[in-house]
Amino acid sequence: MARPWRGVWPVVPTVFTETGDLDLEGQRRVIDCMVDQGSDGLCILANYSEQFLISDEEREVLARTCLEHVASRLPVIVAASHFSTRIVVERCRRAAELGAAMVMLMPPYHGAGLRGTEAQTYEQFARAAEAGLPIMVQDAPLSGVALSVPFLVRLAKEIGGVAYFKIETPQAAAKLRALIRAGGEAIEGPFDGEEAITLMADLDAGATGTMPSALLPDLLKPVVDAHREGRREEAAAAYARALPLINYENRQCGLRACKAAMKAGGIIRSDHVRAPLAPLEPEVLAGLMELARPLDLLALRWGH
Repeated sequence: MARPWRGVWPVVPTVFTETGDLDLEGQRRVIDCMVDQGSDGLCILANYSEQFLISDEEREVLARTCLEHVASRLPVIVAASHFSTRIVVERCRRAAELGAAMVMLMPPYHGAGLRGTEAQTYEQFARAAEAGLPIMVQDAPLSGVALSVPFLVRLAKEIGGVAYFKIETPQAAAKLRALIRAGGEAIEGPFDGEEAITLMADLDAGATGTMPSALLPDLLKPVVDAHREGRREEAAAAYARALPLINYENRQCGLRACKAAMKAGGIIRSDHVRAPLAPLEPEVLAGLMELARPLDLLALRWGH
């Protein structure tokens, strides 16, 4: 898939055994399913991959395993955020060595007390760009760092490689519209995030891609494709069909939803999440499946 990259780029969940160890066989099966879901690209080691619960050694194993197994089938983004600029640079260089297509970075932050300034964020991203990979900026409330549109445009125009933006802030559509207007051709890839819960508004604002979970990329791809081809009513109808499940995932389940569906679908043996995260309560799981089963998700039947 040639640049500019667009479409549906879901986050790959990290698969664990019931005892919490990496399940690399299950990891490969997840990737194969996500390719079959019609994904245009994949993202590994992101927040929805439980990256904050993975050791540095496990990160290396997962990056190598995923990139080798994807091979040339799809481009892969590696999330590489860290408060330490030195570690970010090392992660970006390693991603390039392993064959990643792009890296994704949040601004430096460490809890509420350590938040990168614009100068610190600029310096970190400029150093990360030395690895030679395109950079997607993840603009999400989790960091607690406000990234203004003028600053994002400055990053795109002054740092080679910064060309993609995953906007997950409140009123994402308004920010996407302002970013595209101010940045022009420097904004190569304006992406939507947050499980695609505002996807139609974001597509209308000019988003060319979305980064959801692995729960329902097969339902989101027709939305994005139809919208891009000018069939907006068709896109809206397809999105309306999926929206109750998207909302339930976003508000009730988080990253646990896709793993629960993949276990039910026979793709993985365990939907284990690492402590302090807890598994879905039975009532929440039942609600998820009640919404998911009528939609004929590939995740619920791929492994059977």
